Amino acid sequence: MQQITMHPIGIIHSAYTDGTDMPIQGIFNSAMEACVELKDKYAGGLKGLDGFSHAIILYYFHKSQREDIEGQPFLEVNKHGIFAIRSPHRPNHIGLSIVKIKRIEANKIYFSQVDILDGTPVLDIKPYIKYFDSRDNVRCGWLDKHFKDGNIPDATIIRRKK
Repeated sequence: MQQITMHPIGIIHSAYTDGTDMPIQGIFNSAMEACVELKDKYAGGLKGLDGFSHAIILYYFHKSQREDIEGQPFLEVNKHGIFAIRSPHRPNHIGLSIVKIKRIEANKIYFSQVDILDGTPVLDIKPYIKYFDSRDNVRCGWLDKHFKDGNIPDATIIRRKK
């Protein structure tokens, strides 16, 4: 199989340094803001992104030192397969976050709904497009029971230090 080499296009600047106060998903804390700082040569790639309210950030979980095939997600006591959870301890350590764009200045995107550690290398940025990315009749496997009947898990849920 072919080997793939990726190079970071930028870096995340956030207040989260170790994950202990970080929400399990950025939507659980809309007040926190962060920034993606792109390498100058990629700044032109932001042209037109200011017309979007949200973006998808793909990044490398640079603090993960292991690869798990199963893991325990934050809302569960049971383990699930790595491809059924969003753990950083995955085969390629790739993370994905949907963030709310606040503003774009030169080579920087300022955003809220942050769930990314400071210093995280950014691999790619894509616009979130409701016409393409939103789906109807969605099932969310083991997570559905945590949101049953309109229930929303405690928004103060934070990551456990392991």
